[in-house]
Amino acid sequence: MRAQGIDSLAPLSDLAIAGVAEVVPRAPVIFRHVRNAVAAIQAAQPDAVVTIDSSGFSWRIAQRLRRRGERLPLIHYVAPMVWAWRAGRARRMARWYDHLLALLPFEPLYFREVGLACTYVGHPVIDSGAGQGDGVRFRATHGIGPDEMVLTVLPGSRGGEVRRLIPIFGEALRLTEAAVGSFRVAVPTVETVAETVAEAVRDWPGESIVLRGDAAKYDAFAASRAALAASGTVALELAMAGLPMTVGYRLSRPTEILLDRVIKVRQVNLVNLILGRSLVAEHLGPRCTPARLAATLIELIRDERVRAAHREGYDAAMRLLGAGDLSPSLKAADQILAIIAAHRQQQTR
Repeated sequence: MRAQGIDSLAPLSDLAIAGVAEVVPRAPVIFRHVRNAVAAIQAAQPDAVVTIDSSGFSWRIAQRLRRRGERLPLIHYVAPMVWAWRAGRARRMARWYDHLLALLPFEPLYFREVGLACTYVGHPVIDSGAGQGDGVRFRATHGIGPDEMVLTVLPGSRGGEVRRLIPIFGEALRLTEAAVGSFRVAVPTVETVAETVAEAVRDWPGESIVLRGDAAKYDAFAASRAALAASGTVALELAMAGLPMTVGYRLSRPTEILLDRVIKVRQVNLVNLILGRSLVAEHLGPRCTPARLAATLIELIRDERVRAAHREGYDAAMRLLGAGDLSPSLKAADQILAIIAAHRQQQTR
C-alpha cells in the first residue's frame, strides 16, 4: 500500500501485536489509533471502507462508524479464524459489515450461515512471486558457493514472537549443525523488527544473513534446502516456493493456556488446513523445543522421500488456493467496486 502512495495514519509496529497478555499493555495506544482512524474516515467520507485483517483494531473502527450512523459500505478483507476458535465472531461481524472477502476456500460457509455476505477471492500469496526467486543470484550476492547448504529461518514479524522464538530457533540450529554439518543461514525479516533480529541472531551458527524486502527473501527461498519458520502466512510463501518447512510458535504462557482451552483445531499451519491433513510438522506452545524443531529440520534436509512429499502437497495446496486462475487481488478489487456500484445505485432510487 505504501508503494502505491498511501500514507499510514499509524505505525504498523503499534498494531502488530498477538496474544491477550501482549495486547493489554498496548490497549491505550490501539484505542487512540482507532479514534484517529474513525475521525479520518468521517472527514474524508469515502465511497467505502475496507478494513484488512487485524480484527482487534479493524472491528472497533467498523463498530464505531455504525454506532455513529454511518451507512457507507463496510468491507472486511481476510476472514477471522472462526473455524478455529471463537465462532461467535462471525455473528458479531454480521452486525457491522456489509461484506467479507475470504482468502481460504472453506471460509464463506461460516459467515453466510449468520447472514453476512462473503466471497472467496483466493489468497494474495498467489500474486507474491514467492516461487520466482533466483537462488544463483542469492549465492552470488552473498559469496556462497554452489555446494554450500543454505537454510532459511523466519522468526516472525512481531516483536514479542521474535523475542520468544529467536533463542529457541538458535538452539535448534546448533543441534542441526551438529547432525548435518555446516550451513549458511538466511533470515528474512521486516522493518518493524529488523534491528532486533539482526542483533539477536549474531551468535547463531551459519553466519546469519539478515534480509529485508520480498525480492531478497524469495531469492533466499530458491537457494535454500529447508526452512524453519514461525507459524503464520509465510507458510504459504514457502509452499509456493516449494521449500520444505517446519514451523514453531510460542506465545506468553497465559495466552497459550487460554488458547488451549478454546481452540477447536489441533493444527494451525495453513498448508495443513487447506489440504485437510497433516503434512507440515507443527511445534506449538510447550512442544516448540529446540530438540523437536531440529529433529524435523534434519529429516527435511536428509530424507528425499519426505522432501518430495512436501513439494507434492504444496503444489496441491496452491492449486486449491487458485494458482493459475485470475489474480486474487484483482478478484477482491472487482468485488469492492461492485459493492460500491450497487450502493450508489441504491442511493439514487
